[in-house]
Amino acid sequence: MKKIGIIGGIGPESTLDYYRGITDAFRNRADGLHSPEILIYSANLAELLAIMEAADMEALAEWLLFRLATLHRAGAEFAVIASNTPHVVFAEVARRSPLPLLSIVEETCRKAESLGLKRPGLMGTQFTMAADFFREPCRARGMSLCLRFIHEKLFSEIELGIIKDSTRQELLAIVEKMVAREAIDSLILGCTELPLILDRDASGIPFLNTTAIHVEGIVRMATEGEARG
Repeated sequence: MKKIGIIGGIGPESTLDYYRGITDAFRNRADGLHSPEILIYSANLAELLAIMEAADMEALAEWLLFRLATLHRAGAEFAVIASNTPHVVFAEVARRSPLPLLSIVEETCRKAESLGLKRPGLMGTQFTMAADFFREPCRARGMSLCLRFIHEKLFSEIELGIIKDSTRQELLAIVEKMVAREAIDSLILGCTELPLILDRDASGIPFLNTTAIHVEGIVRMATEGEARG
């Protein structure tokens, strides 16, 4: 079993979701007593947001690489970034990382392709919407994306663990409009906090929970070559 490294804390609520998802997956293996070895660098979200606001991609890459180096020294054998937005510099970071990395974007696009989806909607931060790190892998798989950012609600409520039913209904109404006006056939929850509030499908389309999809990949990578009991 490979030791898992996670850059978390961006944000804290979804990092809890990652930890719970990974440990639950291991409990379902063999006799239920398997426990994954997980190293979490809980980073400062305010630092990340300041870098993103400054649009300093070089600083973002260095910020992530410092944390990956720390996980490497602590004994991690591969690592993930438990957030969609920092994947804007994933290619550069993966090239220089001391650890193999597993991309949440590639895992999500692979999942969408396996489901035969052609026109996913993507909901996330304005940083994610402004970049092309989701669009390009989807386009390469013959999918077109319809974008909708919900920046304010994410950082004023959901990132802080504030889950309001009124906000959930507002987001579901946006999904309904995307289905009606843009004919989306699915919705990528392109922020790892979104599954905390959009926990069910709507309008007959599947929601792609990027956290859960990433967790599946993490468990697969951690147990590659391991015989199941």
